[in-house]
Amino acid sequence: MADRAQPLGAGLRLGAGGAAALVAALAALPLAAVLARGGGIAALGPADWAAVRFTLVQATASAAISLALAVPVARALARRRFPGRGLLVTLLGAPFILPVIVAVMGVLAIFGRGGFLNDAFAALGLGRISIYGIGGVILAHVFFNLPLAVRLLLQGWRAIPAERFRLAAALGFGPAEIARHLERPMLRALAPGIFATIFLLCLTSFAVVLTLGGGPRATSVELAIYQAFRFDFDLSRAAALASLQFALCALTALAATRLAVPSAFGTGLDRPVARWDAGAPALRALDTALIGLAALFLAAPLAAVVLSGAPRLAGLPAPVWQAAARSVVVSAASTLLTLTLALPIALAVAKKRRGRILESVGMLPLATSALVTGTGLFLILRPLASPATLALPVTVAVNAVMALPFALRSLIPAARDLEEGYGRLAQSLGMSGAARLRLLTLPRLRRPLGFAAGLTAALSMGDLGVIALFADADRATLPLQLYRLMGAYRMADAAGAAVLLLALSLAAFWILDRGGRADAGT
Repeated sequence: MADRAQPLGAGLRLGAGGAAALVAALAALPLAAVLARGGGIAALGPADWAAVRFTLVQATASAAISLALAVPVARALARRRFPGRGLLVTLLGAPFILPVIVAVMGVLAIFGRGGFLNDAFAALGLGRISIYGIGGVILAHVFFNLPLAVRLLLQGWRAIPAERFRLAAALGFGPAEIARHLERPMLRALAPGIFATIFLLCLTSFAVVLTLGGGPRATSVELAIYQAFRFDFDLSRAAALASLQFALCALTALAATRLAVPSAFGTGLDRPVARWDAGAPALRALDTALIGLAALFLAAPLAAVVLSGAPRLAGLPAPVWQAAARSVVVSAASTLLTLTLALPIALAVAKKRRGRILESVGMLPLATSALVTGTGLFLILRPLASPATLALPVTVAVNAVMALPFALRSLIPAARDLEEGYGRLAQSLGMSGAARLRLLTLPRLRRPLGFAAGLTAALSMGDLGVIALFADADRATLPLQLYRLMGAYRMADAAGAAVLLLALSLAAFWILDRGGRADAGT
């Protein structure tokens, strides 16, 4: 009985239907406008095809390097237990919510021409290296995506039943046999999906290429859309590029689903995993070195940003603080809109009536990028009003929709558990509408709602995408203001703005996520 589809109340039916319709419109209409305006491949010139080649090369290299480095780091974390391990694994998720422009500042502080590494080379009498161009883009993408790959691979190692390792120990397997018989099947199952995920993230990367691209020879499709839109105002070319990028994303997603191979490990008894193969001193030293180097690679850029920018906070100019206030407002509005859309969809999916359709609609934003959506909205809104006056509302809408799939991934499992555990009881008590929402739904979904709100707020706070298309000098958010300071070579002020943006993003995530976990009484 608990698995049967439950009837939807009128309010929930209206809320879920309206939310799904709005999401579908915000995802599909801009794409339709782009496809209708695009002039086809004939509208693309040699520079555009060079951007396509650069995009594919850097995305492929970034995904391959991130995955190749993540495998030994994840293996080391999977077979070691040490104080602070849980904190380290948790911090591996931090780059996902960090503002991209702040992370780029950190990468420049370590690897840039005036960075720590180049200063060390100069002290040794070696020549300085340039981070701008394809090398810098790949380095920054690895910084962002290595932690993501490690976290995903760790889930794969945890999914190998402890009984398999016990059997391997009984058979006298060493590290090489463990890798061949247990780890490689798991990697064959996970690696294609992880590679495709990172490839898609690098394919649609904007801020990294904008700041580190280094000229026409290092321009991505996403950056070419921005240039055609913002500087050349060639809307047909921008639309053609956006259509091509959508096709690349769709083909990548399709390929990922066909390349994955089931690992076929089966289920275990959820016993703690003991690694008898990992006791050799040389292996322990190797794992320690790998974990230490990965932690240093991830922590050093952010530490450099904080150390260089913290003393400048008090002296930041007024436009930076005004931009920060706009970012807070945009982040709060985006978060509220995301939760307003996500909650009714998640509750309706949990009822199992047309749940698969609603869930698919909620995932639609994954099929495109914020810049493509922004281009389509510009094409739609331009005949109706000045795009600059709509910069902040459009940014709120696009940020909210782009964060919706992540919010649904947090809410839907919890909503299903809520329906299975309390749905029939609530129905038998006649609890419905606002009373059910206030007394049952919101208290029980407080944790995933807090996490979804924190994630949306942090992502929106650091976004440098749609706002770069629409905003003028009077409507810049903090990420855009930070980019402008970097472009004007006001690096001291840029460092201070980066620390402010980092603090606001982390504070938004921490406050909202912790608010969701402050539920001892429910």
